Amino acid sequence: MKVLLEEAARRSIAYRSSIQSRSVAPSAEAIAGLSQFVEVLPTQGSDPNTTLELLDSAGSPAAVAMTGPRYFGFVIGGSLPITLAANWLAGAWDQNAAMHGVTPAVADIEQIAIRWMLDLLQLPDTAGAALVTGATIANFTALAAARDQVLNRAGWDARAQGLFGAPEISVVIGAEAHPTLTKSLGLLGLGQQRVATIPVDSQGRMQVNKLPDVSGPTIVCTQVGNINSGAFDPVGDICDRVCGANVWVHVDGAFGLWAAASRELSQYVAGVEKADSWATDAHKWLNVPYDCGIAFVRDENALRSAMAITAEYLLTESSGRNPSDYTPELSRRARGVEVWAALRTLGREGVDDMVSRCCRYARNFAEKLSAAGYEILNDVVLNQVLVSFGDKATTLAIVNEIQLDGTCWCGSTVWQGRTAMRISVSNWSTTDEDVAESLAAIIRIAESICRD
Repeated sequence: MKVLLEEAARRSIAYRSSIQSRSVAPSAEAIAGLSQFVEVLPTQGSDPNTTLELLDSAGSPAAVAMTGPRYFGFVIGGSLPITLAANWLAGAWDQNAAMHGVTPAVADIEQIAIRWMLDLLQLPDTAGAALVTGATIANFTALAAARDQVLNRAGWDARAQGLFGAPEISVVIGAEAHPTLTKSLGLLGLGQQRVATIPVDSQGRMQVNKLPDVSGPTIVCTQVGNINSGAFDPVGDICDRVCGANVWVHVDGAFGLWAAASRELSQYVAGVEKADSWATDAHKWLNVPYDCGIAFVRDENALRSAMAITAEYLLTESSGRNPSDYTPELSRRARGVEVWAALRTLGREGVDDMVSRCCRYARNFAEKLSAAGYEILNDVVLNQVLVSFGDKATTLAIVNEIQLDGTCWCGSTVWQGRTAMRISVSNWSTTDEDVAESLAAIIRIAESICRD
């Protein structure tokens, strides 16, 4: 075992050490090399060292350098060295982080990490939290608590009675709501198409004056950090507008919620603390390894009521916090260890610097591309930049060539009817030099295609 694990560490370190110099996208040859994995299930076992060697020799070249400094596709943070190291150690512990009485070390570390995040993100210190796979399940978890709570206030126990015959819940979302939010509404039986959809402004922000008068059980879903523009719904104003005896306001803040950790950017989330629940990702701006999302719920009892699990064989009676009382999963890995390691290593100032620096790089991208004659479609308030190179065909051709070039990786999107290239900056290791190198490649490719 010692030899095998040391070899795995050596290969892993070699991969990470080469990430700066390698092409962001794998070559066609590397992708073709994945055919080495195609075989029938062996009848006899094989030497684990040869299995590891195949995994590295065929898998590593075909991996996209998502953890590298010039990957700007989607909103993906690269894992900090300390979070990768903590991931390795927690993996060696192999704890099922469900019950405090069974795995007290990881349960206590998770609780500390949650307390630190509530402080850092300026959320109520009495809130409950769940560490889950990502923002999709974080939205699902928080909205499950919302659904059960607004029905409970209306005299209906959804957990015991289900939704058949339940009072109707009104659900309000913005026209730019992320699809993972609507997916969660569908999974919860609240419907993806029966929601009231509120118009948004030119940056994708929900228009408060278009909100309907609400009555009865109501859930209002807001967003901080539009996936395209990076814009923020005016959550505080929305909360003031819809406040009522049975209204729950949820915030999808997959990456935008981390603006609260930045002195420079926290103005954009002013009032967000008025909401009832929040969803975010740690594998985005906290730069922990995939996967790690967090659901926060102001009323900890509402979250626990929606998620808690009991059985005779489970050791659920404990003086400590049972993580499984707050998450959809019972069996789960110890994600809290990586979150704790990131926060302890970075500190408040380190997180502030990482978030603020990424946004500064985004502004640099926008300024330089605009100066080169290309249209920036959004107000760059966070880490998202939308660039049009002209018509749809030209923009897509340039995006495709940028991805093939391998200097950096950017994706395409459609923003309010316009095809654009999207640049998302959220990696701790990105530097001014990486931005300059990426800009040079983007402009070179764009000029070549536009000239042709």
